[in-house]
Amino acid sequence: MSKKLRNHDEVVKEQLLNPEMAKAYLDVALEEYEQDGDLGFFLEALRNVVEARSGMTSLAEKTGLNRQNLYRVLSPEGNPELRTISLILHHLGYRLSVQPIQS
Repeated sequence: MSKKLRNHDEVVKEQLLNPEMAKAYLDVALEEYEQDGDLGFFLEALRNVVEARSGMTSLAEKTGLNRQNLYRVLSPEGNPELRTISLILHHLGYRLSVQPIQS
């Protein structure tokens, strides 16, 4: 009896459907950004959550943002405004917040 193997991307997208897993995933990506300044890593993680949860077309329709522009700003080379990140996070059920740094 053989077991069907799934690829990594399928498993990650399935896990990102869980709001707590998606939050943890974004938290880790944001921590990585804080450590090395690589915004692209965070943007790619945010894009993965969007694609797993609703897709770019749905996000564009619900936020009023241009779909092609969303692909561009959520690419590793993207440079979105804070307003855009906040709008995307809000659509996903999250919000930006400030927390003290733990030493």
